[in-house]
Amino acid sequence: MEPINFTPFPTLATERLVLRQMTHADAADVFKLRADPSVSKYIAREPYTKQEEVTGFIDKITKGINDNECGYWAVALKTDNKLIGTCCIWHISQEHQRAEIGYELHPDFQGKGIMSEALPMLLNFGFKTLNLHSIEAVVYPKNMQSIRLLEKFGFVREAYFKENFRFHDKFQDTAIYSLLTQNFIK
Repeated sequence: MEPINFTPFPTLATERLVLRQMTHADAADVFKLRADPSVSKYIAREPYTKQEEVTGFIDKITKGINDNECGYWAVALKTDNKLIGTCCIWHISQEHQRAEIGYELHPDFQGKGIMSEALPMLLNFGFKTLNLHSIEAVVYPKNMQSIRLLEKFGFVREAYFKENFRFHDKFQDTAIYSLLTQNFIK
């Protein structure tokens, strides 16, 4: 199996979207996305409160890409190329040909089929380019919108963990959804 290489960074495109590398030019839009409490409602992450948090985040993502540890895309509309969300492939295990995906979308763009359009491109990249055998998603069980999206593309629940992490002094549950390459329908 060939080593994973995100250089040059792969740009992916759909009819309406471009999935491209995030840069510091996206800082204001990343802040708008990550400062919105509804975006982090189902993620164990505090909403951003300072613009400086964005710089550290973009630097961390850029390093992960340069070190071939993850692929992290800005989701943008082709009409203006402005970041409206992100999606990623990370926790990549070449040995087991498995990785995790994640995604987030600003509320102004939710319910418009954006992630239904972006997710197949991300999965196709994972299965065809990275030669993954399986892709997983870790989901907060009350996030029904995300669960429906995953199930739409053939993901099935593999595990349910009761109170397996603590956030805001409260124990939370998580569910693991997974898709095998032979069950991926593009």
